[in-house]
Amino acid sequence: MAPRISRTFSPCLRQLRRDSGLPQKSWALALRSISTSGQQSAAVSAGVRPPIDYTHPTKPPSARPVETRKSQLIRTYTSLLRTTPLILFFQHSNLTAIEWAAVRRELKKALLQVPPPNAAPGAEPLDITPLVQLQVLRTNMLSVAMKIVEFYNPEVAASSVNTPRTSRGPVIHDLSEAAYEAVKNIDVPADSSFAQIEPLLVGPLAALVLPAVSPAHVAAALSVLAPVPGQFPAPTRKKSPGFHDPICQNGLAKLLLVGGRIEDKIFDKAGVNWVGGIQGGMDGLRAQLVGILQGAGLGITNALEGNGKSLWLALEGRKIQLEEENKAVDGEQKVEQ
Repeated sequence: MAPRISRTFSPCLRQLRRDSGLPQKSWALALRSISTSGQQSAAVSAGVRPPIDYTHPTKPPSARPVETRKSQLIRTYTSLLRTTPLILFFQHSNLTAIEWAAVRRELKKALLQVPPPNAAPGAEPLDITPLVQLQVLRTNMLSVAMKIVEFYNPEVAASSVNTPRTSRGPVIHDLSEAAYEAVKNIDVPADSSFAQIEPLLVGPLAALVLPAVSPAHVAAALSVLAPVPGQFPAPTRKKSPGFHDPICQNGLAKLLLVGGRIEDKIFDKAGVNWVGGIQGGMDGLRAQLVGILQGAGLGITNALEGNGKSLWLALEGRKIQLEEENKAVDGEQKVEQ
């Protein structure tokens, strides 16, 4: 039961109610919240913890979604950078929700037309199309996450005597003080991946995330998000009328491909187009590599064989020359005798 208010304060409360102009019901609710708050504070001071689902009357829970908080964003981005081999970055400019929906719809439609890659004998082909996502990023949080992924080493932090420790061990997660100190005032090397991509991290960013390096999926995505005539042609009106819808075209006009991060390497727009233009996907790239190695092996073999033949011919020519000289000397000796 809530504590009663002393009669001594009743005239003061009546005067406060008149001055506030609140109706009787609202005034009663306000008095009840004050009483409940006092009771909870007394319980906490006495060592009694409130229940887990308790909500403070004057401090309601945050209305901001958990996924938009800074700490959660850093955790999400560091995990994304460590586990995703291919990320394409786009600058966007005030796309509406309808425009985003239209762009994602056409992107999904283009990706569904990519055939699944050839699987190993006895295994089912893995289709990554459902896992491809186009998501909006927070540029500042992404920059911090990239620094943590590249320049923070938890093993080094765990061996440092300055790292805070608990009963479970050193505190070395991505949001720890050790990670903050490691990237706070770091002198970024000019040849690092972060130094190469930092000029691209300007303004609002969106990322096309692929869980595997698939040139075929990259080519399909670029044909919608960043078409290149002759290399990644845009869908025709007959084949994809939704692509030519004004809402979708307005959204695509506000997207600009600026670069990508592929296998921990930074690529500009031309490099991304080169990856998307690999014929035959990864199998085609492996075939090209095998052809290059075979060609190099044949060249080395021919070079060694050519040098061996030249050496043999030189020795044979010298042998014949010495034999002729010996014959001439023997003939002269016979003549003199």
